Amino acid sequence: MQFVPTDRPCCGVSAFCRIVLICQVIAAVALAEEGPRDYSIQPVPFSKVHVDDGFWTPRLETNRTVTIPYAFEQCEATDRISNFEKAAGLLDGKHEGIYFNDSDVYKVMEGAAYSLQVHPDRLMRLYLDQLIRIIAAAQWEDGYLFTFYSVPQPQPEKRWTNVASIHEQYCAGHMIEAAVAHYEVTGDETFLNVAKKNADLICQVFNAGNRTDPPGHQEIEIGLCKLFRVTGDAKYLSQAKFFLDQRGHPGHRGPDGKGGLYGIYSQDHVPVVDQKEAVGHSVRAVYQYTGMADVAALTGNADYINAINTIWNDVASTKLYITGGIGAEGGHEGFGGPYELPNMSAYCETCASIANVLWNHRMFLMHGDAKYIDVLEKTMVNAALSGISMEGDLFFYPNVLESNGQHARSPWFGCACCPSNVARFIPSIPGFAYASKGRDVWVNLYLGGNVTIDTQENHVRLVQETRYPWSGQVKIAVEPEKEETFAVYVRIPGWAGNQPVPSDLYSFVDQNPGDVSLKINGTQVALEISRGYARLNRTWREGDTIELDLPMPVRRVTSHAKVTSNRGKVALQRGPVVYCLEGPDNDGRIFDLVIPDDAELAAQFRPDLLGGVMTIHGQAETARRTLDGHIVPDGKRPFVAIPYYAWAHRGRAPMTVWPARVLEAARPKPAGTRAYLSKTTASFVHASLDAIKDQNVPASSADSSSLQLDFWPHKGTTEWVQFEWDQVQELSRLKVYWFDDTGRGECHLPKSWRALYQDAEGQFQPVTNRGPYPVQKDTFNSVDFDPVSTKALKIEIVLQENWSAGIQEVVIE
Repeated sequence: MQFVPTDRPCCGVSAFCRIVLICQVIAAVALAEEGPRDYSIQPVPFSKVHVDDGFWTPRLETNRTVTIPYAFEQCEATDRISNFEKAAGLLDGKHEGIYFNDSDVYKVMEGAAYSLQVHPDRLMRLYLDQLIRIIAAAQWEDGYLFTFYSVPQPQPEKRWTNVASIHEQYCAGHMIEAAVAHYEVTGDETFLNVAKKNADLICQVFNAGNRTDPPGHQEIEIGLCKLFRVTGDAKYLSQAKFFLDQRGHPGHRGPDGKGGLYGIYSQDHVPVVDQKEAVGHSVRAVYQYTGMADVAALTGNADYINAINTIWNDVASTKLYITGGIGAEGGHEGFGGPYELPNMSAYCETCASIANVLWNHRMFLMHGDAKYIDVLEKTMVNAALSGISMEGDLFFYPNVLESNGQHARSPWFGCACCPSNVARFIPSIPGFAYASKGRDVWVNLYLGGNVTIDTQENHVRLVQETRYPWSGQVKIAVEPEKEETFAVYVRIPGWAGNQPVPSDLYSFVDQNPGDVSLKINGTQVALEISRGYARLNRTWREGDTIELDLPMPVRRVTSHAKVTSNRGKVALQRGPVVYCLEGPDNDGRIFDLVIPDDAELAAQFRPDLLGGVMTIHGQAETARRTLDGHIVPDGKRPFVAIPYYAWAHRGRAPMTVWPARVLEAARPKPAGTRAYLSKTTASFVHASLDAIKDQNVPASSADSSSLQLDFWPHKGTTEWVQFEWDQVQELSRLKVYWFDDTGRGECHLPKSWRALYQDAEGQFQPVTNRGPYPVQKDTFNSVDFDPVSTKALKIEIVLQENWSAGIQEVVIE
């Protein structure tokens, strides 16, 4: 390892810095002398997996022909690419867009390289070559590459001045990943040399003798490990570990020689080896855990392994959605507390789902346990796949588990991290399917096609035939180049037994899923399962076959009792696929449905629906609310459930993953109250006008689980809500439950409010109130007034200066 000296003072702790620096050098030398070390189980590259599958082939092809070209078009239309052209001196103008937009270009380039590996495309190759030339020209002489500080002219005084927030290293990490992918596919070192030059500069600037502040957004650690693998230069691996080890140390120094922790949001609150639970921004967190896994695999660092094992258990046991999504809170795009898993306000960022797949794949490679692939598959098929439309050009950023119809995929975002991440993720999926160690091979995912696995002194070809995930029947032809004794590890998914996830966070109501069948050459073999795999150790020869039959009944899933948002509710799952109820299949009404435990459920494949999906159908009870507030049965109605990933393809509509299991958990059809029967209008509507008369009393003013009416972004204005009837009403009381999301949004209690009624001449007059108009959180604010006979009532609301306001529920008596 070469150390580039610096004249920068060491802030009064030079002796300590020298010791740390010496340790850094020694570690790098040791890494070089020990020889290659990596995961004990090695993944089979996606480029060796030929996919011929009814479920995945269309998605891979759509990504290649639609998503990647579309993402490049969007990068051009939003000036992400012109920023590089300006930095290269090819165009004039200022920097456009968010400071970390460079990363989106790199991610799409990585996806394009993956696509070229399995489907050579001359025009795409020429496009990439041209883009790489522009990026190389935009790089500074010393290796710096970041268009935000390069346009309209280089600003050397600004670079590295705010690594906690500006994300130079995050962009560098994605650039390195793209460059490595391009080199591995083409053998062309042009882009790789750009990455090495940039990484060399980072190694010079950030070290024990100079800057010790870690990146605010983790990712470069993953890229540096890939760069180490492809170059063999130990300084890149040492740098990845250095960045990780600086987190949580108050003494890490920034550009002014001073330090300070970034806090929980960036996982910079305690050292990484002392972190016990998943906290903060979920994408940053899981990229960190993925980087820790890579560094641990490459160095043998047991402290890293212990830490991420503990954190993984925390996520799987208390913070994982049934869809595999992670991140409960939108305010910081991250993890909530234990068992905090709201549905309508779930964040479940698409990038976080992708990161969760990457992390769990590393955990499998490290430990060889199928529970990690169980989480990977659940996340991949449900939460991650929901992030992109089946047409390939519309995207979700958050992936909620419940909607009143306010959600729809978007063609792009100002912060477009998710669409660009999808573009690189989809073509990498075949790389999660197989693995090997020594002579042995692992079959992790079931998808039609073939693979040739290079094992120790052999080449084993596997050919899969299956209709998975719609069918649990899988046939695998085992074709070794030469006859040999080795083990084939066939994954028996947790869902095929009694584990929706590898913890007690969720449970199947029915504990009798049916028997898994496994045959070799037509002969039944006993299931000996260890760590989630059936180990088939024998002498294999060409012509041998494995037949696996995984029963796929419709399963009911319930949550741990501490998940308050799912109490009295049930989710439906078949195989690895989680289902939802959506309006188009259920007459637009889903929240008043109750699916009791004794309701018969059946699966039916619908080739004409949503590209061909397995649906679940049955008979549900319905619920309604009486005028005295009770919830009572209201008959029965057939229902249809579709795969969660396929929702939001038929216009805006209500959706839920967790319908009611018991009457009390339903959102009943409202009673015929005055508010409900009125024609309701408002001065401005954000969220839902109907929410104020749906008779669902919130848990608090901040509760957004069933929507509200708010006036955001209006602030400091006077707004109104009006209720009208065909017949004259006798009214004397009004109750309002205010919405207030202070701390995560911009709605606060109003400054004041009053009620007005419409007189015989059609004019609105203030009611004669018998007491003050209260303005309190977390309760109904009730005002009595002298009785009026009227056909219309208006609530007039004065918003506080610099604040908006909203209403949860209104009762008119």
